[in-house]
Amino acid sequence: MQYTHSRFSRRSFIQTTALTTAAIPSLWVPGVAAKDKDGFRSLFDGKTLKGWHKNPQRIGHGTGGRWYVEKGAITGEQEPPGSGNGGILLTDEKFGDFELLIDMNHDWGPCSGLFLRSNDKGQCFQMMVDYHDNGNIGHIYGEGTGGFNSRAFDINGVVKDGKLVKITGAKVRKSEEHGCVFTCTPAQWIKAWRVNDWNTARVRCVGKYPRITTWLNGQKVCEFDGSTFKHKQYNRENVAKTLGGAGSIAVQVHGGTGWPKGAKVRWRNVKVKEL
Repeated sequence: MQYTHSRFSRRSFIQTTALTTAAIPSLWVPGVAAKDKDGFRSLFDGKTLKGWHKNPQRIGHGTGGRWYVEKGAITGEQEPPGSGNGGILLTDEKFGDFELLIDMNHDWGPCSGLFLRSNDKGQCFQMMVDYHDNGNIGHIYGEGTGGFNSRAFDINGVVKDGKLVKITGAKVRKSEEHGCVFTCTPAQWIKAWRVNDWNTARVRCVGKYPRITTWLNGQKVCEFDGSTFKHKQYNRENVAKTLGGAGSIAVQVHGGTGWPKGAKVRWRNVKVKEL
């Protein structure tokens, strides 16, 4: 049988295939997202909640709250608004030792949180995101693990014509009260924080009794050492047994009547680097 060469060369075939492949949009897959030059990979595709889930059963804050993507951000509110029904949104993946980057831009008034090594019951180490009077963002709280608290100071808002115009600090606590290895001052916190804008949190969590360090817009806020932290409601062995060595990263809509009706919390650019 006579062999006839195709009029398409091998080079033409490769070029055509490359063009066709390039035209197909890459699919974002949780757990295998490409790492950036610093070793971080995305946990949120900016469009869907793929790779995340609400608390599957009712917890103290509610059945889960309402979570959706709006303008490229994970957005949470009570469900229905003002009902008191909140909850958490968790990564399907579990993380032990890691660094996290996450942007936040919340309405003034909600009590929220960034959960570290969380289980589906919401038990975790929490970086507080209590964006309201007598609140705090950046220190560590034992959510469902004893209620221990490393809050070194409170924040308060000045509201004019219904709009938050600035933050002030209050109630600075002594080192023996908050137990932090390090804490910034209220003045440093206020200087770093951007009112009515996006703010970037960086969190590093390492160890069986984790050493958790937090930053806001590059300002180091808190260093918590779970191996030496002293608080009457903290038992490091019980916490380690409850949480294990790894858990989800989660964001929170606090339950209860303190959440202003219609207020939202927003998160974006969620990236993790496993250590």
